[in-house]
Amino acid sequence: MSDDEGYDAGFLDDEEDDEPTLDLDNLDDENLDVEEKEDETELREDEVDWLTQQEEENQPKEWTGTTEKAKETRVTTRFLTKYERAKILGTRALQISLGAPVMVDLEGETDPLEIAQKELRERKVPITIRRYLPDGTFEDWNVDELLE
Repeated sequence: MSDDEGYDAGFLDDEEDDEPTLDLDNLDDENLDVEEKEDETELREDEVDWLTQQEEENQPKEWTGTTEKAKETRVTTRFLTKYERAKILGTRALQISLGAPVMVDLEGETDPLEIAQKELRERKVPITIRRYLPDGTFEDWNVDELLE
């Protein structure tokens, strides 16, 4: 028995050409009734309408900002949270270290964090806090409006 016999015996030439094929000529669109086609298009239109409705509902609602009326009807509290305080101090200290103008009189302070803390104590921080609400709207609060 030689190596050629084992190799030829394992594969037949006919097997290589037996790949499954799809005969598209046998498919008939004419077999579908006109009513079935209309039902399919209506289902597709309903699906598209449903998807566009979902997209519209998921869009955040626009808020015009802090007008006088909005300031009276705010939902969130007037208190500055410890997280907002930390974010304000860090952001303002970074701004000061990068050369932003200081809003308070310096009395020998050189540390940007100490300067930011002094600005916050005197309520002269030029930062607005945006608080997002669950319905997608938000409220803008200036730091001078919040209590510590």
